[in-house]
Amino acid sequence: MKLLYRLYQLLISPVLLVLTILTALATIIGCSLLDASWWSYYPGRLWSRAMVRLLLLPVHIEGREHMDAGQSYVIIPNHQGTFDIFLIYGFLNRPFKWMMKEELRKMPFIGKACDSAGFIFVDQKGGPRKMLETHKRARAVLQDGVSLVVFPEGARTWDGRLRRFKRGAFQLADELQLPLLPITINGSFEALPRTRGYVNFVHWHPLTLTIHPAILPSEKSGDEVVDGARERQTMQEAYEIIASRLTTVPHAPAEGTYNPND
Repeated sequence: MKLLYRLYQLLISPVLLVLTILTALATIIGCSLLDASWWSYYPGRLWSRAMVRLLLLPVHIEGREHMDAGQSYVIIPNHQGTFDIFLIYGFLNRPFKWMMKEELRKMPFIGKACDSAGFIFVDQKGGPRKMLETHKRARAVLQDGVSLVVFPEGARTWDGRLRRFKRGAFQLADELQLPLLPITINGSFEALPRTRGYVNFVHWHPLTLTIHPAILPSEKSGDEVVDGARERQTMQEAYEIIASRLTTVPHAPAEGTYNPND
């Protein structure tokens, strides 16, 4: 069965490549000439659904009732693998923008499409000035129910474990006084784990996306020490919520969610 599935992937790989290029071109042209709010989201959503369906992967979604219509969120999913992108983009049913690494801007077609769609690129080496610019762009994006998706681990896991969270998403939610929406993804690591190889076949595995109740923002006190303690507490809470629904792979203990000295 595994051999047949790999042969099937080889047969449809040209279709997947063409779909990716067409989606990128549609996004670039649509955002430039037509309604950017529509073209920045729906082509990517259709592309993500097509990729998952063509690869015959079953999808289960839980907790859509925890999202309020018209509310903007800072969405924080765990990052198991490539299929996290397809799951969130294709099945969350929520307009949003991605926050992504600056290096992804260099990807052929996809980088330009993401730029045209108004996604937020983060220069992790740019220092406080670049971070301030990032927050300004995020503030402009988070309007009229549009949300922002940030992977708090910063990168895909190598071993399936839930990694230490970085502070950026939590600082942003606190600054803008927006609720955090934790999401647990299961199955993405098993379907396509992160490797250093050039050829990596997809493994058939069910994919699950669990949407948790939002974590509401705490009122800012003006005391940096108190606010910092609340931020770390929120990081801990979010980590434990996401970890609570991880099923098939081990995860690090909750004490490893952050380093107060980061």
